[in-house]
Amino acid sequence: MKIRLQVTPIEGDPYECETNLFVIVAWERKFKRQASSLANGIGAEDLAFFAFESARAAGITTPLAFDEFIKKTKAIDVVSEDAPSFTEAAVSDAH
Repeated sequence: MKIRLQVTPIEGDPYECETNLFVIVAWERKFKRQASSLANGIGAEDLAFFAFESARAAGITTPLAFDEFIKKTKAIDVVSEDAPSFTEAAVSDAH
């Protein structure tokens, strides 16, 4: 699953970042939900967490605390979304 996000901070220029497997697993651990539950909708906190962890993974400077990141963010927009099936990837990798 890849979600490309545009983050608009309160101060500074907007930037884009993209989720990866590490970010999705971190989200699952923090929120005790499976990625498949995102098919029912993505909440604002979900988007903020994806943006926070994706930006950090990309080497973009962010506040250390998640809540501070949220306080300093004006908007997060989904630019694109690619949601392949995890089971299909696992099956095709096994061959």
